[in-house]
Amino acid sequence: MDLLATADTSAAATLRERSEIDDRYKWNLTSIFADWDAWSAAYQTLDERISGFARLQGTLAHGGDRLLAALRLRDEIGQLSYKVWYFTSLQYDQDQRDNGVDGKRQQVQILFAKAAQASAWFDPELLAIPLATVQQWMASDPDLALYRFAIEDLYRQQEHVLDEKGEHLLSLSSRFSSAPRDAYSALSTADLKPPTITLPSGASATLTYGQYRALLTSNRHQPDRAAAFRAFHEIFNVNANTYAALYNGVLQRDWFYAQARGYRTMLEAALHGNNIPVAVVENLVEQTKAGAAPVQRYHALRRRVLGLETYHTYDSSIPLVDIDENYPYDEVVGWLPASVAPLGGEYQRMLQEILDARCIDVYENQGKRSGAYSAPVYGCHPFMLLNYNDTLDAAFTLAHEMGHSMHTRLAHAHQPFVYAGYTIFVAEVPSTLSEALFLRFMLERTSDPKQRVVLLQHAIDGIIGTFYTQVMFADFELQAHRLVEEGKPITAEVLGEIYFGLLKAYNGRAFDYDEESRLTWARIPHFFGTPYYVYQYATCYASSALILQDILNAPEAERPAAVDRYLTLLKAGGSDHPMALLQRAGVDLSRPETVGAVVRQLDALVTQMEGAIEELNLM
Repeated sequence: MDLLATADTSAAATLRERSEIDDRYKWNLTSIFADWDAWSAAYQTLDERISGFARLQGTLAHGGDRLLAALRLRDEIGQLSYKVWYFTSLQYDQDQRDNGVDGKRQQVQILFAKAAQASAWFDPELLAIPLATVQQWMASDPDLALYRFAIEDLYRQQEHVLDEKGEHLLSLSSRFSSAPRDAYSALSTADLKPPTITLPSGASATLTYGQYRALLTSNRHQPDRAAAFRAFHEIFNVNANTYAALYNGVLQRDWFYAQARGYRTMLEAALHGNNIPVAVVENLVEQTKAGAAPVQRYHALRRRVLGLETYHTYDSSIPLVDIDENYPYDEVVGWLPASVAPLGGEYQRMLQEILDARCIDVYENQGKRSGAYSAPVYGCHPFMLLNYNDTLDAAFTLAHEMGHSMHTRLAHAHQPFVYAGYTIFVAEVPSTLSEALFLRFMLERTSDPKQRVVLLQHAIDGIIGTFYTQVMFADFELQAHRLVEEGKPITAEVLGEIYFGLLKAYNGRAFDYDEESRLTWARIPHFFGTPYYVYQYATCYASSALILQDILNAPEAERPAAVDRYLTLLKAGGSDHPMALLQRAGVDLSRPETVGAVVRQLDALVTQMEGAIEELNLM
């Protein structure tokens, strides 16, 4: 997951130039290409191979050897594409003021568009060959059999592929399918004029999204938070009907494509690509809603500790205690290998290699991209971008991205290129598990109850934000999409009623509810940009919670097997459907017990929080 932070432009003048940062805190990209001349040569080779792939059109039916040649050339193009792209992309992200690098990055994007055109023939041509024929070819050629899963998965999805005329019409419609998302982006971001308000305390605040979030997490004056909440939601209230019309456009578009391809529901259409049963999302929603008691208990505790007569959603992010502690990068990288000790010595060794390989760009500098990510470059180390600032959030972000990097490292080491990538459905399992192990390590090393409260709040807020809130969002999408499937109208009032009802269903009596919360659906970009996507954050969190439970709490004799199942999942990359991979790791997302692992984890953390609060005598 990219963890994008909103840049504080007022601080930009204090940022260091990149040249002022010690080289050991900057990534070294020479493991991709030695210099720009080597990159240019690779770019030229890539261009030639793309043209060569286009010339293979019409050859697949001639035999298994021709299909194997095309698949191998496609893999060569893919591997080289990763290197050519990331050499430019990573250098651009380290200083986005560099127009020369940006030009090279755009040059690669243009080449990728050419590659898409040059390869568009492949899937239709392959699907024109009977599957039985291709299976005979694979049975007689072990090299071609390597591609069995990728080939058979393409045929699995064939039933929803239209004839040539139908596919052509759908391809034409794709040109305006992004219009609702683009219009939402323009309305909510590009054309948005953040209001500047005077808070009850007398301070002035300009309510950009970043400033609004900062105010809710740092301003201890409840009337200030309330005023900011009302003013920020008014931004969306004045255009509520427009936002509803745009969301209706998203829903109608999705229903059109689902019906055109012969799916019964939009949920089925969204899940079919990864072969995910509909029961997974339905079980996730049902069990999470039923397991919301720890969330409500946590907010009741917060209300008592903060001493608030009324407790609102805008009170849910303020720290319970203030603590002035830094987490220097060099200290945290010393803790990381120790934190993953339950995963074994070999895992620790590989993690240390990443830390030592100068593939992490640590500190913020002038022009650097905000946020954090782990970039997979097949044949090289994974590269990690951070904007480390010695905060607790930064320390956990490092642990999170290291989980992604270790997933990439293991998948690339054990899979051929065709299966080296992995889906979002499993991608957040190692990142969230890495954070959980780091939390466990941090809690074990501190005896300060204040520090324990800070750590526990970070962990609990993470579970609520990554799991419960994302499931609530998925629940909202499910209800809205079903209204369209039933031929019912979509209005701002209808959407507000759904969201308000879900807020109460998941949080019970924990909050004093504000009417403005009915508008919160309008400010969730995922609803407009990537429908039926956010549930995967929750399934990953549930999976990692269950796996971690087995690794840490199973009888000691069974723990090595649990670790081995987990590492096998990471090594598998994309070599099978994600549900099958998770099942081999001991996770069945269609069973209630999987969601129950998160509920138990949160319940235990809230109990620990209650103990730490009592020790500090804060109530």
